[in-house]
Amino acid sequence: MAGWICLVTGAGGFLGQRIVRLLVEEKDLQEIRALDKVFSPELREEFSKLQSKIKLTILEGDILDEQCLKKACQDTSVIIHTACIIDFMDVIHRETIMNVNLKGTQLLLEACVQASVPNFIYTSTIEVAGPNSYREIIQNGHEDEHLESTWSASYPCSKKLAEKAVLAANGWALKNGGTLHTCALRPMYIYGEGSVFLYNHIYKALKNNGIIKQSSKFSIVNPVYVGNVAWAHILASRALQDPKKAPRVGGQFYYISDDTPHQSYDNLNYSLSKEWGFSLESRMSLPLFLEYWLAFLLEIVSFLLSPIYKYQPPFNRHLVTLLNSVFTFSYKKAQRDLGYEPVFSWEEAKQKTMEWIGSIVKEHKKSLKTKTH
Repeated sequence: MAGWICLVTGAGGFLGQRIVRLLVEEKDLQEIRALDKVFSPELREEFSKLQSKIKLTILEGDILDEQCLKKACQDTSVIIHTACIIDFMDVIHRETIMNVNLKGTQLLLEACVQASVPNFIYTSTIEVAGPNSYREIIQNGHEDEHLESTWSASYPCSKKLAEKAVLAANGWALKNGGTLHTCALRPMYIYGEGSVFLYNHIYKALKNNGIIKQSSKFSIVNPVYVGNVAWAHILASRALQDPKKAPRVGGQFYYISDDTPHQSYDNLNYSLSKEWGFSLESRMSLPLFLEYWLAFLLEIVSFLLSPIYKYQPPFNRHLVTLLNSVFTFSYKKAQRDLGYEPVFSWEEAKQKTMEWIGSIVKEHKKSLKTKTH
């Protein structure tokens, strides 16, 4: 492991940048290569400050650019592949999502073989397992249940196929005669400072007199804090590089959760924001089965109009199911094989996220004052 190099794809993203920050502290790590399509000026500045601790190379490039991948993989020991497009609403063209999420992963695996990179960690998602129906109840699910999403929607489909490709690549022969070791991590819904989804919920609530709209009150899920997901990636990297652990971990997938209470997505948003005066809307909502069939009708309308007009439904059956299912998972396998234990408690995660939400609220109030002057 002496003098090893780690490539992180999607390093400018919500999870990727957290992984980079943890990697800085890893023993004998010689260089971090941070690959993404674009990096914000603020993140570039932060990464440049880390140069005093370790060599950190920022690579701006496309996951579909084979020459870029060839350069990024040269002399690399570990790849942590977080780069992907997340789209629950089917807003982005299907071909674009399949190209980035699936083809990009396949190209990176091929680059691995050519550059003889021995270790590959894939950031998958709970959505590769479902939920397939809001009537289906999965509580404290585990890897031996072999759950699989049946949705044809671009995001879960592309991630499922990409994960299969990664796990099937375990044991591939590398160009230098070595062997490729792979594994996949399936985090629950990830929350924390910098979450785009959480930011959007808060921003919409600020525009709605501090009222958070309810869309998932029937769900019971176990969200996971971003810092704990990043830590799981570090442990997976260590395990694949350990000759004693690699045979057990290689070719496996792991659910990553933590000790965040099981709750609805709506209650999570409220728990994290109530200190700043936010409240959940109290109006009655449609019965779930009616909401599901309304989504189906809207999808039909969208399909019929597609030759002449692109109509984007406000919600679809996949989203209704995702937001209203009982779908929780245990991290015991990751605990057993990777030595995973959450490093942030629920109280710590909540406090950090609440402080970040507070900064959004203060910024919003500041902008309102500016507009009135």
